[in-house]
Amino acid sequence: MSSKLHLSPKPDVKSIMSYVVTKTKVINGKYHRFLDRHFPRFYVLYTTFMKGLQMLWADAKKARRIKREMWKHNVKFHQLSYREMEHLRQFRRDVTKCLFLGIISIPPFANYLVFLLMYLFPRQLLIKHFWTPKQQIDFLDIYHAIRKHSHPEILCYLEKSIPLISDAGLRWHMTELCTKIQRGTHPAIHDILALRECFSNHPLGMNQLHALQTKALSRAMLLTPYLPSFVLRHRLKTHTTVIHQLDKALAKLGINQLTAQEVKSACYLRGLNSTLIAEERCRTWLAEWLKISCSLKEAELSLLLHNVVLLSINYIGTRR
Repeated sequence: MSSKLHLSPKPDVKSIMSYVVTKTKVINGKYHRFLDRHFPRFYVLYTTFMKGLQMLWADAKKARRIKREMWKHNVKFHQLSYREMEHLRQFRRDVTKCLFLGIISIPPFANYLVFLLMYLFPRQLLIKHFWTPKQQIDFLDIYHAIRKHSHPEILCYLEKSIPLISDAGLRWHMTELCTKIQRGTHPAIHDILALRECFSNHPLGMNQLHALQTKALSRAMLLTPYLPSFVLRHRLKTHTTVIHQLDKALAKLGINQLTAQEVKSACYLRGLNSTLIAEERCRTWLAEWLKISCSLKEAELSLLLHNVVLLSINYIGTRR
């Protein structure tokens, strides 16, 4: 009898572990209710932060799996599926933002200052996983207002380029496009594609853009404009190329396969403030974008870059 008791510790260990887990859940639940009752504002921040950590960890595991599969099968970024490409693109941007926080946390006791800065400047320092639902809407509107502020400047540079266009037909098309946009008309796909030659070389090719143009276009793409012009040009090229690759993968997948949130996110990335627009209108706009993007060659990507402004500025529901 004593030997049997001596040889059966496993069930006891399991029951103890089960008891500990159950009690931990009960205590954790009471702690959450206490915070929610007595410190509701802090509780919202606390739960948002904890959920954000879980989402970031899940993103990291998924990105690692994708990278492992890429290495295993010798697959390049542009050969991935749309969702895999989009996940890696967004995860890289998130990690870059988190890396900045990590660097400024290195000095002794600086982590306390970092927590304060995170609380005071969540839009600038935190990724969207750590934003509250209200902050997500508010911050997207703020970011769009920043890029919208650059639209008149970009259109002004397009008008200034008209005398530099050697072909009379292209000059006429550019004048008509600028006039339509200034009158508040949403341009047709053929209005934009008719000008592809202007954006493949002089005067609006990617390598012909001057410093002030690259700064304005960087703001329109939500990239920092406070860098040397050659760095800005390289970043614009890289960012536009990635979007072009995403567009090809999305055209292959089909817009109808995207969820409502995926459609809105795709439109916002390409310049449309989709927080203001119904899902069906977003799908219609995204279809127009894809028709233009998938018609362009690599040398014509400056047109895709400017399309962030041309196709979004007067779309129904965006003017207010």
